[in-house]
Amino acid sequence: MIEYINNHLPGFWIAVGFALLAAEVLLFGFTTIVFLFAGLGALVTGLLMMVGILPQSWIAGISCFGIATGLSSALLWKPLKNMQDGAAQPHKPHSDFVGLEFVLQQDITAANPGQYRYSGIDWVVELDSNSEVQQLKKGDKVRVTALDVGIFRVDAIR
Repeated sequence: MIEYINNHLPGFWIAVGFALLAAEVLLFGFTTIVFLFAGLGALVTGLLMMVGILPQSWIAGISCFGIATGLSSALLWKPLKNMQDGAAQPHKPHSDFVGLEFVLQQDITAANPGQYRYSGIDWVVELDSNSEVQQLKKGDKVRVTALDVGIFRVDAIR
């Protein structure tokens, strides 16, 4: 087996590269990017040996593997880190409740929310922070402008 590997070093390095990349994806789910860099380094080593730029020896292979792994990590670390740190834009899911209109059953202010029973659930009714009014009276017609879990944020209908 060792004799076969010695006679086919480019194929060995390419197989090691794909095995490391597969391990990174399948076993670790890109949580440890070390295998990604090592896999790329092994692929580069195998390809350089295959095209004849690098001699087919263990010393050349291991040296190139180390250098290629280091270079790939140095070149890709910052872009991968930026992709990971790029905060996802906060996305409020759209709901069919937004736009719901109803009549208030009690007075509400920014400090004192009310309640409204809708579809068998008692919802907390809060004044929307973007509202121009500071208080809504019982009997006012309101529209849901946003919602959170169990909370209707409302504004007066004009």
